[in-house]
Amino acid sequence: MTSTLSVPQAAAVAEPDNLAALTRPDFPLLAQTACLGQPLIYLDHAATSQKPRQVLEALQHYYDHDNANVHRGAHQLSARATEGFEGARAKAAAFVGAANPNEIVFTRNASEAINLVARSWGEANLRPGDEVLLTVMEHHSNLVPWQLLADRTGCVLRHAGLTDTGELDLNDLRSKLTQRTRLVSLVQVSNTLGCLNPIAEVAALAHAAGALVLVDACQSLPHLPVNVKQLGADFLVGSSHKLCGPTGMGFLWGREALLEAMPPFLGGGEMIQDVYLDHSTWAGLPHKFEAGTPAIGEAVGMGAALDYLQAIGLDRIHAWEQQLTR
Repeated sequence: MTSTLSVPQAAAVAEPDNLAALTRPDFPLLAQTACLGQPLIYLDHAATSQKPRQVLEALQHYYDHDNANVHRGAHQLSARATEGFEGARAKAAAFVGAANPNEIVFTRNASEAINLVARSWGEANLRPGDEVLLTVMEHHSNLVPWQLLADRTGCVLRHAGLTDTGELDLNDLRSKLTQRTRLVSLVQVSNTLGCLNPIAEVAALAHAAGALVLVDACQSLPHLPVNVKQLGADFLVGSSHKLCGPTGMGFLWGREALLEAMPPFLGGGEMIQDVYLDHSTWAGLPHKFEAGTPAIGEAVGMGAALDYLQAIGLDRIHAWEQQLTR
């Protein structure tokens, strides 16, 4: 049986102005003191978030009780490991409003998820002269994979600029959408500027031009509700360690029809259906994109982190952060 993890009880009745005091005890790392004996204050969440005890307990429980390979074992440990692993996929799907868990592909991080789209979708669909529209505020993870793709395919990269106030210049983006634009890939919340981009509006503009939309949601997922249908996205990537979960774990969400049409990203075990000496056939979604033994404990830990954030409430987290910035 999968363990039932505790969630922050006080958070269920907390008002936004009490969230910090109520959730701080959940984070063991914050119990230590910094210089001059003051309580440790951690402000580097945009780089990586701290882990609540609920996530640490989930990791410990998995390795203490369920550690085994997933999907292929007939014994009870494998069954429990598979239940926890696929349960985390279902939690990630619900967290972003996916149509079903098969639209969630586990990766090592968001960088790998973007590389997956660039390699698999990009190489299959882009030709010389086709355009990928980015913005100048993108993290390196949403620049370099497309630069490498441009080198391989001859596609052209364009970049929307910023306004004088450091926000996305929608007029510039609109002017750079052309009949050659095949994909618009941009961040929802900038890790450097902190601005919240109007993804739904960008998606409507992109789709009207015949382009797809990829959203880097690493910095938005832990801070406000994110729903792929409401955003109008075609792909969305996230990273566990920005969500109070373990490092080495991330995910790609993609519309099922797009994922079905894309070739595999990596080859190996698990992503195959039948293997012969001279050819192979591929497993169904999402396993077609998940070669080799996955990060099982990390997936379980990410599932616990998503439970933790959901228990507090993304609307209330967003309200608390708005209060802090006023």
